Amino acid sequence: MASTPGTARALIRTLALQLDVHGLILSLFSELKIGQKLNEGKTKQIFELVDQPGLVLVQSKDQITAGNAVSKDQMEGKAAVANKTTSCVFQLLQESGIKTAFVKQHSDTAFIAARCEMIPVEWVCRRVATGSFLKRNPGVKEGYRFSPLKMEMFFKDDANNDPQWSEEQLLEAKLCLAGLTIGQCEVDIMSRSTVAIFEIVEKAWATQNCSLVDMKIEFGVSVKRREIVLADVIDNDSWRLWPAGDRSQQTDKQVYRELKEVTPKAMQMVKRSFEWVSERVKLLLEPQASSRVVLLMGSTSDVAHCEKIRKACASYGIPCVLRVTSAHKGPDETLRIKAEYEGDGIPTVFVAVAGRSNGLGPVMSGNTAYPVISCPPLTPDWGPQDVWSSLRMPSGLGCSTVLSPEACAQFAAQILGLRDHLVWCKLRASMLNTWVSLKLADKKLQACSL
Repeated sequence: MASTPGTARALIRTLALQLDVHGLILSLFSELKIGQKLNEGKTKQIFELVDQPGLVLVQSKDQITAGNAVSKDQMEGKAAVANKTTSCVFQLLQESGIKTAFVKQHSDTAFIAARCEMIPVEWVCRRVATGSFLKRNPGVKEGYRFSPLKMEMFFKDDANNDPQWSEEQLLEAKLCLAGLTIGQCEVDIMSRSTVAIFEIVEKAWATQNCSLVDMKIEFGVSVKRREIVLADVIDNDSWRLWPAGDRSQQTDKQVYRELKEVTPKAMQMVKRSFEWVSERVKLLLEPQASSRVVLLMGSTSDVAHCEKIRKACASYGIPCVLRVTSAHKGPDETLRIKAEYEGDGIPTVFVAVAGRSNGLGPVMSGNTAYPVISCPPLTPDWGPQDVWSSLRMPSGLGCSTVLSPEACAQFAAQILGLRDHLVWCKLRASMLNTWVSLKLADKKLQACSL
C-alpha cells in the first residue's frame, strides 16, 4: 500500500520518539554511580564516585555568600556559571602543565576531580592593594601595585573569621593529610605554585583587557598519588577582576559584597556580572596569534636533530615546518623559502640546522628581520672546529646559537610567547615544574641521608 504524506510524517515522528527514548536509556546507563556525600561547603557539595575509586564529583550550588556566609542568597543559574568558569580555568592551567585535581567537566553544574584531603589554608596572591589588605595595612593606598606579587595565607576557620597565618604557624601546625606531612618543602611548593598560577591566569585575562587584581586558591593532597595539587575551585568567587583595570567596572563577587540592599533587580545585576565572566573565560583557552618555527636543514642527514627540536616545540604547542636548503649550494632557493614564510605575516622563528660550515644561520640572519637561531648538529670529531662558523658572526648579524635541541625550542617559545599567551603559560608552568622537581629531589636525598 502506498504511503501518504500524513503516514510518512507519523512514521518519522514514531522513529524520532524511539531514538529519543533510546538516547535517554543510553544516558541513564552512562550516568555516574554517586555514593555518599563527603563534604558540603557554602557553594558546593562533594560526592564519592562508587565505580571510580580515587575520584569525586564536585557539584556547585545556586548560592552566593559573603563574609563567611553572613550574607547568603540564592542566585538561580549560579551553579552552572561557576562550574563553567572553574572548568575553563582548570583546563587552562592543566594544559599549561600545572598539576590540578580537575579531571573533566561532567555536566552544566558539576565536574569530576581527583579525591583529595584538603589543606585548610587559603593562599591569597595580590597584584593590587585593595579590600581587606587596606584595612590590615593602614597607610597603603588603594591601587598600590605589588611587584613582586604579595603573598598571604589564611587558616580556614569560619568561627574565627579565617585568621591570617604566617609560614611559621603553618609549619608548627604539623598537618598530615593523606599520609603526607606538611613541612618546609610542601609549604615552599605551595607558595611558589601560587605565584605561578596567579601569573598564568593574569596573563590569560590580560588578553581580554582585564586586570586580575587578586586571587585565592586552595591545595589538597591527592589520596591516590600523595602529592600536592591545586584543588577546590577557581571561579568568580575566587578573584577580583577589573576590566580595563577600572575598579568601577568590577565583574566579580565584590559586586554582591557591596550591595546596599538585596533586591531581585540587584541580584540580576550580580548575575549578569557572573555571566559576563563565564562567557569570556572560554576565550582564555584560545590563542591570540598563530605562530610557528621553520626548521631549515642543510641536508636530510640532519632530520634526526630537527625532529628533536620539533618534539620539544610541540610541548609548547608550537607547530614546526621542516625544509631542506643549503645557503652554500643554493642561496637563491634559501632566500626564496625565507620570503615564502615572511609573506603571510605569521610570527615566525627560523632555526638553521647545518653542520660543518654553517652558512644557513648567517645568510638567513643577514636577510630577514625575523629572529634566527642556529642549532648545529655537532659531531664528536669536528664539533669543536665546526661550532665557530655559528659563533663568529660578521658585524650586523644577530643570529644566536643554541646547541641543545630542547634549549633551542625553549628559546623559540620565549620569543613567540611574547605574543601568544598560551605558549607563555606553558613556559611559566615548565619553570615551576623544574623548580618543584629539584625541591622534591633534594627532600628525597635528605631523607636517604638521614
